[in-house]
Formats: sequence, C-alpha cells, structure tokens
Amino acid sequence: MKRIVMLAAACAVAVPAFAQNVATVNGKAISQQSLDQFVKLLVSQGATDSPQLREQVKQEMINRQIFVQAAEKDGIAKQADVQTEISLAREGILVRALMADYLKKHPITDKQIQDEYNKAKQQQAGQQEYKVRHILVEDEKTANDLLAQIKKDKSKFADLAKKNSKDPGSGANGGDLGWAAPTNYVKPFADTVGSLKKGQLADKPVQTQFGWHIIEVEDTRPVEFPPLDQVRPQLEEMLRQQALGEYQKQLRDKATIK
Repeated sequence: MKRIVMLAAACAVAVPAFAQNVATVNGKAISQQSLDQFVKLLVSQGATDSPQLREQVKQEMINRQIFVQAAEKDGIAKQADVQTEISLAREGILVRALMADYLKKHPITDKQIQDEYNKAKQQQAGQQEYKVRHILVEDEKTANDLLAQIKKDKSKFADLAKKNSKDPGSGANGGDLGWAAPTNYVKPFADTVGSLKKGQLADKPVQTQFGWHIIEVEDTRPVEFPPLDQVRPQLEEMLRQQALGEYQKQLRDKATIK
C-alpha cells in the first residue's frame, strides 16, 4: 500500500466529463480512466494487473480524495509552502513526460548500440588484465623486511600476507586480489602492476595513500570483452542519457537566461 501512496501523485490527469466513474466522494468523481492510468503505472513498475490490485487502487484513490478534500476545506492547499511543493511536483511530472516523449520520438537504434559496442571493444583491444597479490603494511622498513624474506623464498608470500597484511580482504586470502586491469588500482600501484610480467615480483615496495605494498603479478591474460547481449542494457541506457543531455543543451542554448 505504501508503494501505491508514493505513486499516487504521478497519476493526476485531466478526465473528460463523460468518463465512466468508479466512485464518488462527497460528489467528487473518481473516473475509470484515472484508475486505469494508476494501474498502468503500477504495472509498469512491476505489479500484476488483477481485480485485487484494482480494488486496492480504488480504495487508495478514495482515501486520497478524502484527504485532498479535507486539506482544501482547511485551507492547507493555499499555504505558500504547499503551493511551492505542488508547483515543484508539477514541474517534475512535466519534465519526465517531456523526456519520455523525446525518447519515444527519437528511440535508440540497434545501429547506435552496435557502434557504441564496437567503439568500446576497440578501445579495450590489446589490453591486459593481471592476477595480482600484495601485502600491505604501514611502514617502509616492515615492507623491505618482508620483501627480503619473499625474495629468498616466494612460497612464503601467502603466509606472510595472512600474518602481516593490513588489507583485511586480500590478507585473509594470502594477498590475492584476483583478476583486474591496472586501471582498477590507484596510480602508483597500477603503474607497478602494468610494468611487471607474469610471475614477477616488484623489486621494491610501492607507497600509496594506504601504506606500503609488496606486489607480485602471478599471471596475465588479454581482457575478455563481454558479448553484446550482456552489455546491451547498459549501452542503451548510456545512449539514452547522452541523447537527453544533448536535447537539454539544445533547449538551453535556445533559451533566454539572464
């Protein structure tokens, strides 16, 4: 029910005088058209159209009309702060409707999605991702002492990470950070990862804002770009936002702003 109350404000529409009514409250009609639109909105948000939902919506619209009439009777609707909220709500509804109308008239095409996918795939071509493990400590001396032990015997890396690393996530896993592109890390760390080859240990500790790191690249592989079907929703949404941003800029450029 709370969900219905929150969505109710979005359903105010102009209703023809001849529309069939589902109820009246103190002579004020609640039209079938209003109820249908309310149900349609809820269905678009994931609800299932059913007699039970329609009855629930009807009762909520009756309750809402009772409250509205009480607010109008008490003069609340004329209060300045209430008028401001009503105005802002109206503006928000109009903006959303305008954007929806623009996207309906200018839908994102399959070609646009494919072109964006190809561009992103090309940008990532040839890039590598790295399987990295590290040990994070607070000071350089501790880092150098641990690094010296690892250089003598690499098999100690995991145990030393578990005992000494200040990174609780990777430390418990022997320092393992899993697979990632260097860009996932802060710059000093990323630069070192990108400079190392498979099986190579950084010859000195690396300092970041988190502390001192002992870094080893366990393995490398080409970045696997996901198939189009997997990223289509994200690409389509990104293109929608870009289109709306361009539309907003066009409108703003035409507006007289002082």
